[in-house]
Amino acid sequence: MPRVVHLFALGIFAMVTSEFVVAGLMPQMAAGLHVTIPEIGYLITAFAAAMAVGGPLLTVLVLRLRPKAALMALFAVFLAGNVLAATATDYGVMLAARVVTGAAAQAFFGVTLSVTSALVAEHLRGRATATVLNGLMLGTLLGLPLATVVGEHFGWRAAFWGIAALTVVAAAGTFAGVPRLERVEGHGGVRAELRSIARPELWLVLSTSTFVIGATFAAFSYVNPILTGVTGFATTTVPLLLIAYGVATVVGNHVVGRFADRHALPALVVGLGLNAAFLTGFALFADLKLPAVVSLLGIGLVGVTMNPAMVTRVQRAGNAGPLVNTVHGSFITLGIIIGSWLGGLLITDHGLRAPLWLGAGLAVLGLVSLVPDLRRATRRPALRHRV
Repeated sequence: MPRVVHLFALGIFAMVTSEFVVAGLMPQMAAGLHVTIPEIGYLITAFAAAMAVGGPLLTVLVLRLRPKAALMALFAVFLAGNVLAATATDYGVMLAARVVTGAAAQAFFGVTLSVTSALVAEHLRGRATATVLNGLMLGTLLGLPLATVVGEHFGWRAAFWGIAALTVVAAAGTFAGVPRLERVEGHGGVRAELRSIARPELWLVLSTSTFVIGATFAAFSYVNPILTGVTGFATTTVPLLLIAYGVATVVGNHVVGRFADRHALPALVVGLGLNAAFLTGFALFADLKLPAVVSLLGIGLVGVTMNPAMVTRVQRAGNAGPLVNTVHGSFITLGIIIGSWLGGLLITDHGLRAPLWLGAGLAVLGLVSLVPDLRRATRRPALRHRV
């Protein structure tokens, strides 16, 4: 495994931390920018929207660059966005900074996964992808609390300066570690990439990722009020439970990475089936502490940890090119938006357990989206037997 793959994880850690930092510093940022808490919340939505829409557009702009140059350009854009956030004097500037950083983060995900695929043997791609995505898991586990602590002790601007400094370190390591590559797999120009994305079978594969992440975030977006308002945990206990959840995602990501190369489809079937079961159990027994904790940890093990298998499946259905990977990231972001938005709507009429039932339903839809691939997989052994 090339050492630079671990540096890619550091870059993604910085970008995920930037994505979540606003959630941990809402009161301070609202006071500093003289706006309301809901308006600060819109910055999270703006970041997600920029990832979903701006990420692919920015990827198209860097497709003409060599992979190493593209990574450096995206680091530069992301760094500029965080410096802009750290020096923002009003809400409009901060909003612009979040849009810039969101688009750069999504494009970086796509290009990084493509370069990773080019740097390792094909049978190691799943493990390499899992290594890179450790940055995502650790960003969720450590990035948010670290940024929150920095912001509380040194001011919210210091959190963005810290992310900017981490970005510089990751960029320097990446520049030193990535060899000169003319292009990566699937990088046949903008038109070739667009033709690959237009294939209907790829869209079905991409939809599975939306369901996987939507199912998980329908629950995770509201896990704090569920654990306190339904299960009865004290607010001081919830951070410890979230840390345990984060540890579960790191473990699950490592395990799925080991199976992603040869068994991506079975891994997704098992993962979605277990996630549906854990979400259903959480919904049924949310008022009981032990089942609730077991369900929460189970969702951590088989939720976002399906990413290595999802990436492997998408690359095989399309290619390992930057645009395909970035569009895949947009479908993942769409899952976050759908899960959190619909979950919030359902809470109003049906209570705090409703997002858990929504998540279970989305997981079942994810299983349904795998049916065409499962049918093809069962036909192949039959055909070989006839021959």
